[in-house]
Amino acid sequence: MNDDIRGREDEPELLRDQVQQVLRHRVLVAGGLLAGLLAGAWFAYGSAPTYESSSEVLVRAATINPYATNGVSVDKQINIGSERQTAAGNAVAERAAEKLGRSANDAGDLQGHLQVTNPPDTLVLKFTYVAVRPKDAAKGAEAFAQAYLDYRETQTTGTVTNMVAGYKKQLDPLAKQREDLLDQIDQLQGDTEKSTALAAQANLLGQITELTNDISELQALDTTPGYVTVKAEEPVKAEGLGTPMLMALGGVVGLALGLLGAWLRMIFDPAARSADTVSRALRAPVLGSLPRVPEEPLLAADGALAEQYRSVAFRLAYDRHFVDRRRLLVVEPGGEGATAAVVAVNLTACFAETGMSALLVEADLRHPDLARRLPEAPGVRPGWAAGEAVADGIPWPGGRHITVDAGESGTFELVPGVRVPHVSRTLTSAATTRLIDQADAPNTTVVVLAPPVLSYADALALVDRVDGVVVVCDPRTVARTALERIRELIDGAGGQVLGAILHQAPRRRMGRRRVEGAASLRTSAPATPSSLTGESVARDSLSSGSR
Repeated sequence: MNDDIRGREDEPELLRDQVQQVLRHRVLVAGGLLAGLLAGAWFAYGSAPTYESSSEVLVRAATINPYATNGVSVDKQINIGSERQTAAGNAVAERAAEKLGRSANDAGDLQGHLQVTNPPDTLVLKFTYVAVRPKDAAKGAEAFAQAYLDYRETQTTGTVTNMVAGYKKQLDPLAKQREDLLDQIDQLQGDTEKSTALAAQANLLGQITELTNDISELQALDTTPGYVTVKAEEPVKAEGLGTPMLMALGGVVGLALGLLGAWLRMIFDPAARSADTVSRALRAPVLGSLPRVPEEPLLAADGALAEQYRSVAFRLAYDRHFVDRRRLLVVEPGGEGATAAVVAVNLTACFAETGMSALLVEADLRHPDLARRLPEAPGVRPGWAAGEAVADGIPWPGGRHITVDAGESGTFELVPGVRVPHVSRTLTSAATTRLIDQADAPNTTVVVLAPPVLSYADALALVDRVDGVVVVCDPRTVARTALERIRELIDGAGGQVLGAILHQAPRRRMGRRRVEGAASLRTSAPATPSSLTGESVARDSLSSGSR
């Protein structure tokens, strides 16, 4: 139950961390935004402004009385879909070209600028014409509307003329037959024959009358094809999105693509990149983040770098696991281990500043170099450092012990490393165990510097003697899987990761690795003054284990 609640509480933090990691890829985000803006500007510059004008026509059917439909609805008399196809056809386009003073060969080009639509549930055709000039757009819409009306009226008039001509062809023979029949009736004397002729005359008269009525109806038809209900006018502004909108749209699309690229980079980037990622991988807090300096000094006398080391030492002073034993193992995941050496030296100096008897053990027996890099101060070697040059037949850790001058922080003792033929046997010897056990003495702290934990097994050989481990890493270069493996190895060896110290390696040490700009991670420890005013508190915390 508590795990579920804790998981829900961590979700906003995880989301916030992912957003921060995405925004760290500023180059991709800014590149996508810039590309989108340039694309929008290119489209705006390359596309000429267009103007759109519309004209609407109410279509009507030919009829004698436009107000009487004789039981047939108007929408049944007119197939508006067919009329829309006719209005967009070549025949109307040729007439429109003629009205615009263009040749018939330009009809196809004019059709490309025309759109004919029919609003739902109406007998209205809307002619929309697009041109590069407002005047041309209005003329085009008007020309097509009028061309459609002319074409439709011509078709209707032609149909009526043809039908009238056909009825007249049928009427002329009937009229001649009637005249001949009248002459025969005048010559007939018998009643029977005369009655038959009169019946035939009545039949002819009926046919003639019917044809005459049909011709009269056709000639009386109102062939008006429709009316222009909306006249085309010159538009006052161009159609389309416009330059500002195109650039804004391009910027939005480019920003989205840039964020997508940054998100993909974050997903497929094996590096930890952030303090939260390092903390989750090690399951330990980030004790501090070292500011970037041009040349990382071995002993930070003052400034922001020294304050950061004091802050880390102050946090460790309140770590219950560290206070119980006061043993600290400083390691790096891989590489040369140069930053781990700097961190170990400065943390030892900070512990010495609190009045502790601080001992730095250089357990890097493969590349020892602290003895020549640290300033030696004259002093009396403490009793626990006395011993034979070679203890138990092993040349280390016996031999020379150095008192290091740490400036204002005071002094601390250094057991420098030496090259030995069998590193693993030396690190697991009884003499090494006795040396590290000096932390059991009251008011004493032992800091052990080991080689990179993923390069050699030396650090793992010391974990069961030291327990508390501080991992020094650059989140831009170390992989998340490497940190998880370090945690698993330390847990398996019986130790515990107390936390991590982050740093940013100089560019010359990163080779050809691309450096993603990242702001210096702020330490989560409370701010401390330029000097440890609470030295007595820290000293009491560090020595509480012996009391």
